Amino acid sequence: MHSSPDNQREAQRITLIGAVIDGVLGLLKIAVGIIAHSSALLADGIHSLSDLVTDALVVAIIRYSHQEPDKDHPWGHARFETIGTVVLGCILVAVAGAMAYESMALLFRGEPLAIPEWPALLIAGLSIFAKEAIFRYTLAVGKRIKSDLIIANAWHSRTDALSSIVVFVGVAGAMSGLVWLDAVAAVIVAFIVARIGWDLTWKSIKELVDTALPEQQIKAYTEVIMEVEGVLSVHSFKSRNMGSQSMLEMHLQVAPYLSASEGHYIGDAAVYRLKGQFDDIGHVIFHIDTYDDEEEDNYCKTLPMRTEISGILWNILEQQGLPDLDISRLTLHYRSDRIRIDLMLHHSAADLPALQHLLEQQLQQYSWFGGIDIWLGSHQRQL
Repeated sequence: MHSSPDNQREAQRITLIGAVIDGVLGLLKIAVGIIAHSSALLADGIHSLSDLVTDALVVAIIRYSHQEPDKDHPWGHARFETIGTVVLGCILVAVAGAMAYESMALLFRGEPLAIPEWPALLIAGLSIFAKEAIFRYTLAVGKRIKSDLIIANAWHSRTDALSSIVVFVGVAGAMSGLVWLDAVAAVIVAFIVARIGWDLTWKSIKELVDTALPEQQIKAYTEVIMEVEGVLSVHSFKSRNMGSQSMLEMHLQVAPYLSASEGHYIGDAAVYRLKGQFDDIGHVIFHIDTYDDEEEDNYCKTLPMRTEISGILWNILEQQGLPDLDISRLTLHYRSDRIRIDLMLHHSAADLPALQHLLEQQLQQYSWFGGIDIWLGSHQRQL
């Protein structure tokens, strides 16, 4: 779920409305079930009251999952919503199992049952209408704010509507002499409820183990990134869900001679473009490459760092009697298994073409050397 305060308030409000309806219906079903001799309605009333526990669980999880990141949870608390969805999905499966067991037992037990009276039919019909209405409202809210937890709770309300249909059919069948109709309908509904619970649970479990996003979704993200000026390729793309948000990590390849700041700006532009076109994007981590580093695994182990390279250069210049060159900038361009050197001078009395030729000859002995360019700062001219 997007963590805006408005979404949080809307999620809590719809859950509290559902809790009030559960409480009122539960008390009505129990009272009328006792008075009208309907054991099915009485059991359904106890089921409705038990939903107050899950409603309280949802409210607590919503409040906790929307807390800001802290020291112990630097990525935020959205995964608590995912865990809550798993719990609710398991509850749905458990409820379905209990419904199926009781109904199958009723089918094979064959004990005579008391015939319910018409008030039981009336309350069962009222329960169907009320729970179906709250289901549709809750589902719409859950989809709008993209909360799997609220969607799961909506389907939990739908199980109450379905169980009330079972009670309605069972009461009507019992009043008509078809007592077995109650049990058969309950078994069918139990399988439907179990399937819903399993789908919600499995989806959340895949999120908890950081399952990648669908390939089509990744393709859509990549196409948007490639529209950004300066991005040559996207690779090492990793993705996962956290709550309703997509968390992305990728490598962006840019031209090899760009400055570090320009390369980083291109990455920021890609993130800005992504978040502007997809409202599910949460946190994005990008790494700027000047080549496809998926093809090279060991270059970092073989190429020297700046200190070593500058030391080699200074030694060569000293040996050639040129220790006093006015060097203003040394830029290193790492390209896979080679390094190209840019040397900028403020001014120099030396013969620059000859100096470049000399350094090229001396540096050829190093396997990492990929070329050198000497620049004169006053004219910004490459020699």
